[in-house]
Amino acid sequence: MWDLETLPRLDREFYARSALHVAPDLLGCTFAKREQDGSLCAGIIVETEAYTGDDPACHAFRGESPRCRVMFGEPGNAYVYFTYGMHFCFNVVTSLPGCGEAVLVRAVEPCVGATIMATRRGTAVTPSRRQQPNFLCGGPARLCQAFGIDLSFNGASLLGETPIVIYGRPPNYTPNVSATARIGISRAKEQLWRFVVTNSRYLSR
Repeated sequence: MWDLETLPRLDREFYARSALHVAPDLLGCTFAKREQDGSLCAGIIVETEAYTGDDPACHAFRGESPRCRVMFGEPGNAYVYFTYGMHFCFNVVTSLPGCGEAVLVRAVEPCVGATIMATRRGTAVTPSRRQQPNFLCGGPARLCQAFGIDLSFNGASLLGETPIVIYGRPPNYTPNVSATARIGISRAKEQLWRFVVTNSRYLSR
């Protein structure tokens, strides 16, 4: 785990680009959430998916709605949505206001706060399952549960002194990135817009 004090926080300029550029550039960055008691949960982003405004699989494809309104706002804000009646998913808004783009953060490699994450994820599984690398944050729903992210974070800024912050990559570090088809969608499945740190043990699948 890198020393967060030495890493730059990603700024609005970073996010004010196409989701197709932001998604791979987020790999290797540090996703961090400061808890109310001051403790920290953090990990390295290893999997993302891009969603653009003209993408049939994107929530914003049919225009602005109460659910996806945040996607049309300022880049660098969080877009959190509820799905399947039980799961939350965390995205970062990208591009310029009015474009309706975002990047889904699908998985991180946990580095700090694993005990907190494990408590949130629960223990009603077999010990062997809990020992698998992707148990805590390998998938968007697991990630949100582990970090304690729900709809109260929808629209929150990721810039400045905020609970959730994403830090840039360490100097001289560039991950090996692979592009694959996105997961769990029924439209535009041919687009290779899922980006992963190649051979990471912490991917969603």
